[in-house]
Amino acid sequence: MEIKWILDFLSLVDTQNFSRSADLRATTQPAFSRRIKALEEWMGATLFDRSNQPIELTPAGKRFRPVAEEVLRRLLQSREEIQQLGKHTERTISFAATHSLSLVFFPRWIREIETETGILRTRLESKRISSCLQSLLRGEVHFMLSPTHASIDVELPKDRFKSVAVGVDRLIPVSAPDESGKPLHALPGSAQSPVNYLAYVGSSASGLAVDYLLRHLDRMPNLNQVFDSHLAGVLRNMALQGRGVAWLPESEIVSELEQRTLVEAGDESYFISSEIRLFRNVDLLPVEAEEFWNRVADAGSASA
Repeated sequence: MEIKWILDFLSLVDTQNFSRSADLRATTQPAFSRRIKALEEWMGATLFDRSNQPIELTPAGKRFRPVAEEVLRRLLQSREEIQQLGKHTERTISFAATHSLSLVFFPRWIREIETETGILRTRLESKRISSCLQSLLRGEVHFMLSPTHASIDVELPKDRFKSVAVGVDRLIPVSAPDESGKPLHALPGSAQSPVNYLAYVGSSASGLAVDYLLRHLDRMPNLNQVFDSHLAGVLRNMALQGRGVAWLPESEIVSELEQRTLVEAGDESYFISSEIRLFRNVDLLPVEAEEFWNRVADAGSASA
């Protein structure tokens, strides 16, 4: 079945004349007749009574007419809706970001950009780092926001993707304080008194960075892992309840540190510097996304 066969059928219904419909459909009469015949063969029934002039619909043709009209109407309506959706999608700048960046960094960062650009149409998908990578690789989003650490490679082909730094942060070990204001759970701990540890699930970017740090410290802290989660926000809440020490993005616990509901649980040898980067495919993006990238790249330091 071809759409043009339906258009041919409805044209012939209107004109009741092969020659006139062929002219209207910008084809020759033999070609037009072959297409009507192909439709009838596909339907398995004769649709037009050619024995009279003007030609008339057969009972099968009369049955098919409202179906053809409805099919064509719905096709054209759907095409218009999809075209509008496509225009809407092209105007929407889409991002995938890790959960921690989605909650605090992204709203603040996009708001700062919009002070210069005005309100942008954006969409954010909050995911684990592995899912963010897949979304970018499959072209489901224009950009990916992720913390990066010197020790951890972002698994994107360098010849197909590029990035720009858009912020910096630190993962710092924190704990709820005791009555004297000192951390309830202080690094490095001892053999007799291990430190309760609130960990990231290993596949998270922050979890990989913490694991790398712990493996390469001159003195490995004695940790007793009592809890794990993908979400920094969940680890923060557990730390606030005094459950253990957690490495949290400094940008997300500013108020807790100021109010001393969380305190540093170790010295700077346990701090992990991170760079927040915006990643994209090197292929040309829709106009709005490309303009957004150019503005961000001009303000940052782009690299392949």
